[in-house]
Amino acid sequence: MGEVALWRRLLAEFAGSAFLAATVIGSGIAAVNLSPGNTGLELFENAAATAAGLFAIILMFGPVSGGHLNPVVSFADAALGGLRWRDAAAYLPAQVAGCTCGAVLANVMFGLAAVSISAKSRATPAHFLSEIIATLGLILVIFALVRSGRSGSAPAAVGAYIGAAYFFTSSASFANPAITVGRMFTATFAGIAPASAPAFIAAQVIGGALAVLLIKALYPRVTRSGPAAVIVPHDMRASSDGASRQADQIPQ
Repeated sequence: MGEVALWRRLLAEFAGSAFLAATVIGSGIAAVNLSPGNTGLELFENAAATAAGLFAIILMFGPVSGGHLNPVVSFADAALGGLRWRDAAAYLPAQVAGCTCGAVLANVMFGLAAVSISAKSRATPAHFLSEIIATLGLILVIFALVRSGRSGSAPAAVGAYIGAAYFFTSSASFANPAITVGRMFTATFAGIAPASAPAFIAAQVIGGALAVLLIKALYPRVTRSGPAAVIVPHDMRASSDGASRQADQIPQ
């Protein structure tokens, strides 16, 4: 298979990220409307919708771009040799723009102001540690499956992990710099104050870097982590070893 045009991959990452942000924020707004005053139930509803939505969104857009929807995933893929660094750099603004657009759409769908800056402070040491752990686990889930030939399970596993991490981390597992930026633009249940975002993003970068080191230690001789399998098997880039990578690709 030939390389998918970069503009198509960027469009997929933009659209997928927009759907992701709309799912996270929209389900948070709906949860508050449906279960006012019951924070535990609100979080459960938000987590369940996000987990299911993420599974579906990755299946929708993964065959075009891999369904990264997250700069940490894209740069981890590049660090492990699967994606060109320049392509990972191009993915980042598409993912951030998509999440920002999705936040605006979620606000508007529920009759709120298109943009409302969150005042919800989340910058505590516990949240910082939680975001490191949440991102570390997410990257491990993705690349452990890919490097062990089980990439077809990745969409479900990613959704399940994020849904669980809503509860086992005090930060409710953002684990994604793009969604962190997007969630600044909604003064709702899922929002984050702009002053808290830099710490979250720093923690996510740290978690991603630690995950790359751990993946290299756990799977030192496995190399089929290219864009044909992260997160969803999709068209591979044309290269001199394209034939061998096709042979390694695990059918979904």
